[in-house]
Amino acid sequence: MNLIQSVDWVTIAPPTLVAVTAVAVLVADLFLPAARKGWLGAMTVAGLLLAGLALLPLRAGDRTSFCLPDGGGCGYAADTFALVVQLLVLAGALLTALFAQPVDRDLPQGEFWFLLLASAAGATLLPASRDLATLIIALEVTTLPAYALVALRRGDGRGPESALKFFLTSVTATAITLLGVSFVYAAAGSLHFSAIGTALPAADDRLATLAQAGVALTLVGFAFKTAAVPFHFWVQDTYTGAPLPVAGYLSVVSKTAGIAGLILVTTLAFPGYGGLWGPVLAVLAGLTMTAGNVAALRTDPAAPDSAVRLLAWSSVGQAGYLLVPLAAAAYGAEGAVGAAVAYALMYAAVNLGAFAVAAHLARRHPGHRLTDYRGLYRRHPGAALALGFFLLCLAGLPPGVIGLFAKVAVFSAAVEAGLGVLAVVMALNVAIALFYYLRWTALLFERTGRDEPSDPAPAPAPTVRLAIGLSALAALVLSVLPQLVLTLTSGSLL
Repeated sequence: MNLIQSVDWVTIAPPTLVAVTAVAVLVADLFLPAARKGWLGAMTVAGLLLAGLALLPLRAGDRTSFCLPDGGGCGYAADTFALVVQLLVLAGALLTALFAQPVDRDLPQGEFWFLLLASAAGATLLPASRDLATLIIALEVTTLPAYALVALRRGDGRGPESALKFFLTSVTATAITLLGVSFVYAAAGSLHFSAIGTALPAADDRLATLAQAGVALTLVGFAFKTAAVPFHFWVQDTYTGAPLPVAGYLSVVSKTAGIAGLILVTTLAFPGYGGLWGPVLAVLAGLTMTAGNVAALRTDPAAPDSAVRLLAWSSVGQAGYLLVPLAAAAYGAEGAVGAAVAYALMYAAVNLGAFAVAAHLARRHPGHRLTDYRGLYRRHPGAALALGFFLLCLAGLPPGVIGLFAKVAVFSAAVEAGLGVLAVVMALNVAIALFYYLRWTALLFERTGRDEPSDPAPAPAPTVRLAIGLSALAALVLSVLPQLVLTLTSGSLL
């Protein structure tokens, strides 16, 4: 039997280029003197841009690779869904690379850029995976470098502790997921999504319980990546212990990888088990958004790291919104996958922009308190206006039209699927989130009573200003063309 798989190098170019750049950065770090380590950041940005350009020849969305002969299934597919998510991942990694410069002196530059690129390579591979083996490998390649990134800062005792919590939770989730994958393989006899989707519902009745257990357990790893309840308790400690660029990266790229994995296994591998995973995801969505928003609401503005804690809990709440259309997909809601990816695009642009502003302010106020933002408009009008815009987008208020549109798309998917209770829970959570987003926004423009018109903090680095500007531009473009965004992100899965 011929098991030789075909390889299309153009199709797999985006993740390959990111991986090659990671190796090139690691090797270059051995030879560059300390005074020229800044070139490593430029190499990282160039590699991510090149990988983004490699998506252009694939824009038709009809390329595959690692295919078995005689129509036996493909392990990699560059369809519309994969390309949109890969663009999101690469753009998120690029924005992270921009506002991470200049690298904190307590971070080893070579290791930082290598680990960031290695994780981005896995996240770029994941949405194009079309079998469980490739998917799990991509998920672990995304996650493993993140442990080291969290603990990378020298002389900071919180980093190793945060990384350890992150690692232990992730390992547990991965072990459960692998157990589920083994059950699925035993029941279906294949690892390819197309074959599983056909074989699993038709499996022997004696394997029905095994198949159902496999479906449920396989979802655990992706629930962890999205920080869904009850796999969310690592988020706060990890974000506060990690360098700010790493926290921003985890909040967007890591979460996107988890959402993409959930979409793939539910809609391609387990479509016949929607009655099982649909209600589970609906409950997880309601619990996750409620836990995240209530915790963010209770954040003390004067406490150390309160700004990062609020962004961490906000990301948990946003994960709940992202799970809503996935639950709706189980009940036949049209465009549910498109609504989820469109929401992820909006969230990625504005959340990374918020982290970029926080990274700039941290140069003057390393305590990361919300109260440090009081009167920011008088000291840095541009940064205050940008952050205010990002927060309004997350809240779903004008002028952040894309935030409002994304929430309406997600809400509509829940209503169309008949998930009325979940829609009500989402509406209540949006109201809760309005309070803490507006409270932070109000701080930016609050009068402090001080006479000094400016902050003695150094001006943002050009790359940080570029990251903030690109995030704002992306949000504005998405706001101008919201329906086009939803059309493009509908993809080819549903």
